[in-house]
This record gives sequence, C-alpha cells and structure tokens, in this order.
Amino acid sequence: MDNMLHASRRRRQGQGVRKRVKILLALFIVVILGFGLLKVFQALPFLCVTVAKKEIALKKTPEKKVNLLILGVGGEKHDGPNLTDTIIFAQIDPEKKNVRMVSLPRDLWIPDTQSKVNHIYTLADENDPGSGLATNKKKISEVLGQPIDYAIKIDFNGFVKAIDMVDGLDIDVTRTFDDYEYPVAGKEAASCGHTEAEIASLSAELASESATMTIMDAFPCRYEHLHFDKGPTHMDGETALKFVRSRHALGKEGSDFARSKRQEKVINAFKDKLFSVGTILNPMKASSLFGVFKDSVEMDIKQDELDDFIRLAQKLEGAKITSAVIDMGDASDDRLGLLMNPPISPLYGNQWVLAPRNGPDDYTEIQQFVGCYLKGKTCMVGEYGIVTPTPKPTKIPTPTRSVEL
Repeated sequence: MDNMLHASRRRRQGQGVRKRVKILLALFIVVILGFGLLKVFQALPFLCVTVAKKEIALKKTPEKKVNLLILGVGGEKHDGPNLTDTIIFAQIDPEKKNVRMVSLPRDLWIPDTQSKVNHIYTLADENDPGSGLATNKKKISEVLGQPIDYAIKIDFNGFVKAIDMVDGLDIDVTRTFDDYEYPVAGKEAASCGHTEAEIASLSAELASESATMTIMDAFPCRYEHLHFDKGPTHMDGETALKFVRSRHALGKEGSDFARSKRQEKVINAFKDKLFSVGTILNPMKASSLFGVFKDSVEMDIKQDELDDFIRLAQKLEGAKITSAVIDMGDASDDRLGLLMNPPISPLYGNQWVLAPRNGPDDYTEIQQFVGCYLKGKTCMVGEYGIVTPTPKPTKIPTPTRSVEL
C-alpha cells in the first residue's frame, strides 16, 4: 500500500529524481569552522596549532584531493529519523579551489544489503552500533568506484536549534511564493481520518494509471501550506528550514535553481551570525552552540585532524562548486539517465526503487560517469554508455597586416 502511494507521488512529480542540494556542503563548512571557533573557548593551544600549521595533513587521493561523504537526516521528528535522505559525495581540490559533488538518490537499491541506500546507516547501526558511517562509506564507495576519506552525518534538527540560539536570521526573500505540498514531519503515513478500508481503496485509486486525485487530495493532513512574502523577513530555525527545503512552490520558486539560491541565503546569513561579535564574545552562547553541533553531527574526523579541516574549509572561500546527479534522466529535455525504475517485485523487496539501467548490481556506467566528471570533462549519458563530446576546434583569426601610409 505504501509502495503504491510512493509510486503515485513519484509519477506526479514527473518520475524524475530531484537534484540533491548544495546545502549540506555549505553547512559542513559552517559546522567545521564552528567547531574550530567554539573549541577556542576550551583550548587555546588548539588555536595556536591551527594558526601555525601551513600544511593540510589530511587523507588524500593520489591527486591530493579530499573525498568526503555528506549525509543528511531528518532527525527525531521524522518518520525514520536516521534515514539518510540526502547523500552527497564531494571531492575537494584545495589547490585548484574547486569542489565537485555527486548526488545519489535515496531510493537507489543496494542488492547485498537488500535495502535502499538511505536505509544502510540504520541497518548497520542496528546490527553493530557505531558502524553506520563506516558501512555507508564502504557501500557508496563501491557504487561510485571512488575512495572515501571521511564521512559526516548532519541532523537538520540541530540546524534549527543553532539558528534559534543565534536569535534567528534576517533573510531577504527574492519573491513571494506559496508551497501547498510541504510535508508535515511525523505525518508521512497519517490516515487523515480514513479507515483502513478507505485507505486501501484510495491507495488502489492512486496507483491506477487513470488516477484523477493526488496523494495531497487523499491525505491533506500530511501537508501544510507555506507562504513567504517578498522582502526582508526575520526567520526562526523552523521557518528557515522550511524556507530552504520547500520543493513544490508555485512558479519560479519551485525550481531547483531557486531552491539552491534560498539555501545560499540562509547558509550565508547563518555563517555571518555564527561568527558575529555577539556570538564570539558570548561564552554561554558559544558553549551552547558547541553542544548543539556536537549532538547533531557525527563524523569520523579525528580530533587531531579538526584543525586541518578548518584550514581546508577556509581555503574553500570563493571555491568553484559544481554538481552532478545520478538519476533517471529527464524526458522533457531528452536527457538520458543512468538509473531505471524497475517493476515492484520480490527482487527489490517489493518496494518502489531505482536501480542501474544495466542491472541491479552493475555500477559500471555510474563509475565511468563519475570518473569522467571528476576529471572536469563534459560527460553525457548516451544510449549505450558515457559520451564525452569532442570540443569544437577554436578558429584562429587570420592576422592582418598594418599598412603604413
């Protein structure tokens, strides 16, 4: 029943896997810098080491790049608080000052765990407490064909608390917009007053090809209406999070581009507030923020590597950030994808999933695409493989003679 609802919702969204966002990378930078700043209140020698060191001595690829896995979870208010619904692989080149990100869809099927990729952390942690990050690194490394040096998991609830602790943020909203389909945390499977028989009937109707209603029509209590007016707006943590996570706004604000711009506004405002004099010179507030960061972030970065990560984050100021997504493509743009949506069957745990188009455990094309993209090439998905278009030769203008009169 839930699978039918999920399939219907996906069809309503064009069955496209939405691009994952840059918010986690920006938030990661803020968190790392925040850890460093707030640690100063506990250990001055830490600051001395950070200032004195010139070399960043982190794990790196042979090309001196740092590969990072960033996971985002909804937290305790959400159904499945440790489901990693945002999964980003980032390769950081501190010398060339660029970051290349690859986003994986949460519904990607992983055959050897018999689960979607967003369940890996939870399954690993249940079987072996504390192994969630390591298991995620291993599995996603196998999918992408890239080594992963570090991993960090961020609970968005901590982001909300931190914004409230700095007394909210002042955001200049670019344009007025409404989103009538914002999901209410904890009500993802709410019955909205329907009986089990009515839910079964609605589910069957929603799953049919001739469905005339949407999930929002059938289960309105699962969604809330968001409205933002153009202009300066003071936002608390919960409002700021809704502002950046809104996916179904009407008009231009419903695009991934507009959403990424909203996220940039909030992250930059949060960064400015975090490093403002009012925060730095308030030991009580700084101590509370450090507690929030500590409780909301899990990472396998060692204590003696933290100062190197601060230096790395500082070097990313003004860095060029690009992103790619592993998805099913977009028929409206004639863009092919690397994934398919196979029929619901026991092979996929009777779930709505995404899988590599060449087979459930064939990651060859994904690895070829990621390898091509990380080299900075133009990489396209062709009908039978990855295509790298040949650049057009640059026409050299014929020199002209100057005639002296």
